Amino acid sequence: MNNPREPLPVNDTYNPNDRNRDAYGRNRDGAGADRAALVIHTIADIAAGFLGLWILLYLLEANQGNVFVGFVHGMADWLAGWSQDIFTMETEGLRVFLNYGLPAVIYLLLGHGIAARVRRL
Repeated sequence: MNNPREPLPVNDTYNPNDRNRDAYGRNRDGAGADRAALVIHTIADIAAGFLGLWILLYLLEANQGNVFVGFVHGMADWLAGWSQDIFTMETEGLRVFLNYGLPAVIYLLLGHGIAARVRRL
């Protein structure tokens, strides 16, 4: 770069026929869609994880007075609030398993399905 007449290095050459560029010159390689799909996928996994963890803690009879167990229970109640008491069984463990397991499966199916659809954009 000692020579003032030396051209500046160019990282990206202009190609008007490049199919990976939109009308404004932005790169359309799908990185943004992949990132959005990963966020959706991760949120669905975390929601299902809280619900699954609460089922496990309940079935293993974890201490309900523990702060961590209370937090997981509160998150699971919030996430599964729309599906509470769909199943009313005599067996308490089976009722908790079904009432919290169904939303976990639905979150996984919807989250992964939406993420797959976003990746195709």
